[in-house]
Amino acid sequence: MQEQEPISDLQAVDAILSKNGFDALVATAPENVTYIGGFWAMTHWIRRGPQAYVFWPTARRSEASIITTTSTLDLVADQKPWVSNVRRFGYFVFEGMDRPGLDPLDQAQVDLLMGEEFPGAVEALVDAIREAGLSSGKIAVDEIGMTPQAMARLREALPDLTIEPAFELVRTMRTIKTPEEVRRLRRACNIAEASIDASLKAAHVGMTEKEMARIFHRTTVENDATPVLGVIGFGVRSTLTNSQPSDAALKEGDIIRFDVGGRYMHYRADISRIGVMGEPSREIVDKYAALKNGVDHAYNVIRPGLKASDLFEQVMDAVRKSGLPDYKRNHVGHGIGIDGYDLPNIAPGSSDVLQAGMVICVETPYYEFGLGGLQVEDMIHVTEDGCESLMKSDRELRIVSA
Repeated sequence: MQEQEPISDLQAVDAILSKNGFDALVATAPENVTYIGGFWAMTHWIRRGPQAYVFWPTARRSEASIITTTSTLDLVADQKPWVSNVRRFGYFVFEGMDRPGLDPLDQAQVDLLMGEEFPGAVEALVDAIREAGLSSGKIAVDEIGMTPQAMARLREALPDLTIEPAFELVRTMRTIKTPEEVRRLRRACNIAEASIDASLKAAHVGMTEKEMARIFHRTTVENDATPVLGVIGFGVRSTLTNSQPSDAALKEGDIIRFDVGGRYMHYRADISRIGVMGEPSREIVDKYAALKNGVDHAYNVIRPGLKASDLFEQVMDAVRKSGLPDYKRNHVGHGIGIDGYDLPNIAPGSSDVLQAGMVICVETPYYEFGLGGLQVEDMIHVTEDGCESLMKSDRELRIVSA
């Protein structure tokens, strides 16, 4: 089985582990298993409980391993992750393993099934740790995806092993994007834009939020992405920060708020655009312009070395000076990647500093009862000398003809 080439910055993974004195990392959260090992375990992503890990020894001092259930070996065979050593656990039956002349995909699964069957995920992980000679080592364990019971069994099986929680450490590893990650993020972003365009093109008085959401998500799927975030609200429902499409019908003068984004090749989009059904009021136009100016200003100041907290202050100041003097927010953006909320956190207390290779969402949401919700949100790539937009669309208020 010829594994795919890594798209993650695995040298950065090793450097961060070494800097913190770790002999190995155990990735357990779905996004971290995919990031470290190149393996997307479907059951891991769609429900709580299933265990899938990647054991990653620092600087490849021994072979890295994917630890997953026997029932997901088809995904390993089909995806060809860059971590090719697999430790399987759990009982699952396949027939025809000895049939001659199998297709290469079938044969790849048979080859994986020939490996030892461990009774559980922890037993497979313990075997990998022992094989690496790290039974008394220091290991970073991403604690988010491992159940408390599994963690307890791991500590019991390896009492001399030093285990430290590492979810936030892995978030740090994911911060700087490779060119391929940026390409996927750009595509995810552009698909979300195309889905908004299709939705607004079809908009008409009497259309329901659910009808618009169907168009939005159908366009997302038609562009080979997976629906994830679909906040679409009309009129007073645009004030609902997490509005889920309902049977509410579009009326003349309604705000149409999109806070949306799908997943393309495991990478997320998170953008916002605003439409208005018919001629917007002067209040909507003026307040939207102030919010837009905040994001516009971000493009002028984003550069490597800028503190995320300083970016927060500059965006807030630009909005306030543009017509919303009392504008308040707890943050004006965040990183994005394989997860919808990567570092940096663009907030007043943030210690994060912008670096070339980060991809960030800069946003200026505003919610006013009796008016509606307004929001501008762009995805931006931090470059060596400034930044570039991943967007194709402008940030203007979209006026939909009645």
